[in-house]
Amino acid sequence: MTVKQVAVTGASRGIGRAIAQRFLSEGWRVWALARSSAGGDGLQGDVHFVPFDAANERSVLDAASVLTTQAGHLTALVNNAGIALSAPLHKTSLEDFARIQQVNVTAPFLLARELSGAMVKAGHGRIINITSTAASKGFKYTAAYCASKHALLGLTRALAAELAGKGITVNAVSPGWTETDMFTSAIDRIAQSTGRGQDAARDALEKMNPLQRAVKPEEVAEVVFFLAGSPAGAAITGANYAIDGGETV
Repeated sequence: MTVKQVAVTGASRGIGRAIAQRFLSEGWRVWALARSSAGGDGLQGDVHFVPFDAANERSVLDAASVLTTQAGHLTALVNNAGIALSAPLHKTSLEDFARIQQVNVTAPFLLARELSGAMVKAGHGRIINITSTAASKGFKYTAAYCASKHALLGLTRALAAELAGKGITVNAVSPGWTETDMFTSAIDRIAQSTGRGQDAARDALEKMNPLQRAVKPEEVAEVVFFLAGSPAGAAITGANYAIDGGETV
């Protein structure tokens, strides 16, 4: 029996770690791409760490080479790694803008380009890009981040159209505020800049969606697994699943 294999970027923490564990729980072989393997401690199952720095083009291509050599045909690729920057436009440097594009857009593009060939040859593959509500709307002080997530959603749709006739689906999953390090950092920034307490800052973010709570990483992981691992997801491509408590309704 052929082992199903998935590569997950940013798999050492947050949403990426939850995604990796969801696939592991179903008996998949998981190739965990991250800067450090330390965060992957405790993942249960057939997991293999691959050094990966999404900000470094050479590192991304080296990771793709490892996967091509050692994994061969991947059943699925989940581009999850991402970074954010909150700053007014006039304080956003070109260097910061370029770095966010490299991590959030260029790295997923490179992995899809390098790894989809084996999927095409096998006649099957699933690619899921983790975007954000910032792929569908604009937020103040996040011009670089919103631009990158809009671009990633556009890449998703273009690849879906290009690869549909070759047995490969390409979809996006767009979480709202999720219980991750990024969420904690946002709470800290709000508390520091406004003088509010941590609870008040958290409450302000949670009230951005109708459910008035943060999304759980496991909730995002469940949708990703549906798109990548369920037969029911075979006819879905070019879609964008908002897991945001109704924020973008």
